Amino acid sequence: MAQGFLQSFGSNLEVRSAGTEPAAIINEKAVAVMKEAGIDISDHKPESVREYLDETWDYVVTVCDDANETCPVFSGKVIHRLHMGFEDPSKATGTGEHIMSEFRRVRNQIRERFLKFYEENLKM
Repeated sequence: MAQGFLQSFGSNLEVRSAGTEPAAIINEKAVAVMKEAGIDISDHKPESVREYLDETWDYVVTVCDDANETCPVFSGKVIHRLHMGFEDPSKATGTGEHIMSEFRRVRNQIRERFLKFYEENLKM
């Protein structure tokens, strides 16, 4: 979701999203709530952070609550490393309605924090 929002804020940005333990496919609930927000992430594919460890990055931002501790060391050049922790909505339990409300809640938090990050650090 963070990649989708950042890319929507600035089409000139090169944004990649990768996980320490990526899923086999993108979560359909994440696709649905992002579509509600007007952003199509249905073509995104989960990738492993290992694919990007040797590259140069202006920012590496961890977003899952536990990713900050489990993110491997980047051997490429990283100018800024930040952590913006969010709960993983895919771990929510309960009714389908409750689970979707958790996805929406986290989506809204991500949009708010990444818009602020974009406006303060990346907007030209």
